[in-house]
Amino acid sequence: MNILDELQRIVGEYGEEIGVALAETGYMVGVSLVVAVLFGLPLGVLIYLTREGGLTSNRILWNVANFYVTVVRSFPFLLFVVFMIPFTRMVFGTSFGTVAATFPLAFVAIAIYARFTEQILLELPSGLLQAAASMGATVPQTVMRFLLVDARSGLVYALTSAMISFVSYSAVLGVVGGGGVGDFAMRYGYHKYDFVLMYTVIALIIIAVLLLQSLGTRISRALDKR
Repeated sequence: MNILDELQRIVGEYGEEIGVALAETGYMVGVSLVVAVLFGLPLGVLIYLTREGGLTSNRILWNVANFYVTVVRSFPFLLFVVFMIPFTRMVFGTSFGTVAATFPLAFVAIAIYARFTEQILLELPSGLLQAAASMGATVPQTVMRFLLVDARSGLVYALTSAMISFVSYSAVLGVVGGGGVGDFAMRYGYHKYDFVLMYTVIALIIIAVLLLQSLGTRISRALDKR
C-alpha cells in the first residue's frame, strides 16, 4: 500500500467532509474556551475567595460553587451529555447537531477551568494578599491587580490543558450527533473499515493538540515575569 496514494484518495473523496468536521470541532472547542474564561475563571476566583480563611469567607457561596464544580467533574462525560439531553432540548429544541452538543460541553468547561483557577490561586505566595492589604486594596482591586496578574502565566497554561481536554470531549459528542472529527473518524473510518482514513484523522487531531500545547506554552512563558 502506497501511503501517498492513500492520502490522495482520502483528500479526493473526503476532503470537504474533513474540512467540515474540523470546523465543527473548532466551533465546539472555541465556544467552550470562551465560556471557560467568561464563567469558569470568575467561578474559580469565587471559590478561592469564599473558602474558609479566604479573603471574603462565605460558607454558603463556597458550598454552592464547590458543589457544582465537584459534581460536574465527577460525571463521566458521556453520561453527563445524556443527563443533559432534556435540558438541551428545552434550550435548543433538539439535542442533535454541533450547536446543541456544545451545550453540555460548556458546563464541563466551566467546572474544569474553575478548579484549575482555584488551584493556581492557592499556589500563589501568601504574602501577595498581605501586600495588597497593606496598600489598602479593595477585594476587586486585589483580584484584578494582584491575584490575576501574578497568576496569569499559570492561568494560560491551565487554559491550554483544559482546551486539549475539550478536544477529547468533542470527539465523544459525535456519539450524540454532535459532529466533529471524532464522529467523522468513526462513521467513515471505523464503521467502513477504512482504517487509513481513521488513522489519518487521528493524526490530524494529534497535530492540532501539539500545536495548541506549543502555543499555550509559549504564551505562558512569555507572561511569566518571575
